[in-house]
Amino acid sequence: MRRKILWRRWLPAGVILALAALPSGGQQIDRELRCDILIVGGGLAGSGAAYEALLAGRTVCMTEITDWVGGQISAQGTAALDERPTQREQLFFDRGYRELRERIAQRYGRQNPGGCWVSASCFFPKDGHEIILAMLQEAAQKGKGKLHLLFSSVVKDLEIKDRQIRSAIVITHQPAPGAPPLNTFPLSELLPEAYSYENSPRFTKTVTRIIPQFVIEATETGEIVALADVPYRLGIDARSVLEPSSSSSTPDPYCTQGFTYTFAMEATATPQDIPLPPFYQRYAPYYSYELPSLASFPFVFTYRRIFTPTPERFERNFPFADFKRDDAIVVGDISMQNWTWGNDYRPGTSKDNLIYTREQLQQLGQLQPGGWQGGLRVETLRQGELLAKGYFHWLHSGTTDSQLGDGVKKPYPYIRYLEGFDSPMNTAHGLSKYPYIRESRRIIGRPGWGHPQGFSVTELDISRRDYTDPYYRQVLTPQQYRSVMAILAGLESATVIRGEVKPEQVTKRSRSTIFVDSVGIGHYAIDFHPCMEKHPVELPGNRERPSERRAQGSAYPFQIPLRAMIPQKIDNLIVAGKSIATSHIAAAAYRVHSFEWSSGAAAGTTADFALRKGIFPYTLVDDLPRSEPLLEELQQILNRNGNPTSFPDTSIFNNNWDNWR
Repeated sequence: MRRKILWRRWLPAGVILALAALPSGGQQIDRELRCDILIVGGGLAGSGAAYEALLAGRTVCMTEITDWVGGQISAQGTAALDERPTQREQLFFDRGYRELRERIAQRYGRQNPGGCWVSASCFFPKDGHEIILAMLQEAAQKGKGKLHLLFSSVVKDLEIKDRQIRSAIVITHQPAPGAPPLNTFPLSELLPEAYSYENSPRFTKTVTRIIPQFVIEATETGEIVALADVPYRLGIDARSVLEPSSSSSTPDPYCTQGFTYTFAMEATATPQDIPLPPFYQRYAPYYSYELPSLASFPFVFTYRRIFTPTPERFERNFPFADFKRDDAIVVGDISMQNWTWGNDYRPGTSKDNLIYTREQLQQLGQLQPGGWQGGLRVETLRQGELLAKGYFHWLHSGTTDSQLGDGVKKPYPYIRYLEGFDSPMNTAHGLSKYPYIRESRRIIGRPGWGHPQGFSVTELDISRRDYTDPYYRQVLTPQQYRSVMAILAGLESATVIRGEVKPEQVTKRSRSTIFVDSVGIGHYAIDFHPCMEKHPVELPGNRERPSERRAQGSAYPFQIPLRAMIPQKIDNLIVAGKSIATSHIAAAAYRVHSFEWSSGAAAGTTADFALRKGIFPYTLVDDLPRSEPLLEELQQILNRNGNPTSFPDTSIFNNNWDNWR
């Protein structure tokens, strides 16, 4: 067994004193903060981490690029909780997420004030921010912790020494004197200036050095993963035994899931006159209802409706089919939009990929000291913004449909686009403050028992897919196919490997992989918004990357292994949210609201536990499959605190999961 490393050896006092005098490329440091835990990213994962750390009495610094906490349910405008029915019916969530749901219901007097059909809870994004902010403030008071919340802030630089992040340089931007408010500008305009130390006519900057003991990566695109230069993957993984439904025989880092700038619109009593945007014709060839069964404006409008004057109407078992009727929309209804062939922008080539690869970052100089600019292609953000605005015009006035042909799309002039600082998104332009990001940089966990190339959760760990489909015999070698079926055979695996049982005779397990180091839970379908095949996205006749949706479908309730949260190379970094170690296919399920919170709760609890024990988190799992007593103690704390590490009756002997939907 490796000797456990004590905390007092990580940051000697002399190192901390020396840091105070260190320049950052000659840059003036305006202030310095010391904290137990630095959380980068104030979305649901970051908020879940802060909530648990504050209850544990920790001093927490949290940076957030926007001025709202909550990520998906606030700044990104996807304020419709993505949940699976069985988990929701049993309220089998982390304690903080349960509290979030309860507070939504208390604020409105009902769980679903919007009467939407996609979720059991649709609400105003601003309320998501206000509820979570109040939760964090009360957690600090209750746990006697302290929260330093840095809004409108980004990490510019890291000081890494002896496999630890010793300090982070953070830039906070405020409106310059006489300049308009921050939310005047879309992200594509803000981003280049946000990562600059220099003041500008629009922004004044404050530079802070944060000296943490632990860092939690909770950004939407894995910024700290890239900046710390730990091993990670982007995009499609090559087809393999563990990822048999992959659409490619080779990796493709440029094809990630689409991102979405959401916006709100309101139903009106009279037709609205909407001028033709000058950029509309460029994007018109893209827009579509997608499927004949979805080709209904009322259906699309009520999909993510966040407000209706008559919510009681939709709580009396309103028939699902009736959402397609015109009278499903009431004057004054407000709807957020997030539609695959609408405002989803889905780049997939090296010319337009949103999240730069490591090679691209090196070419651009972003991995050089002081060179970090956020790791995103600004022009692609701008195209996504224009596509979203054009989509509103298509809903209002459009008569074309790229997937369904002529005669399907009819104008619907009784809507108006909501923009301004009093709009649901609190932005002058009406778009979300930050796009909804479905796929991030995904770390490669450390090599270990059963994972010599590095740990990762894969398709076979969670999918309900029928792998007896003849397709898999066609694309896999006989040995690969036998290996797939052996993995899925559960307790019968050895008999398949030895050839005593033929693959077609296997009784496939009906549960996900059970991880002995699980520290959280999640459940959602493997849901794809595939990249497009050609550049640019809106090219007439463009199509989704072939076979990307093959893996799409149901998944079993799954776990969050601690090994998926521990990166290589850096010992005091814990990864939460969409950047944990998952494959491209598994990531399509590991990306929704309750999972993000659960991973954050696990990260915050793990950081507190490691601080108390004086250890690095990797020492909790480095001796697996042998017993890890400290890991078991951590899991007991999580479960005792109401943050479950497994679903009810999880056992290798229990295959009765077919009814979990």
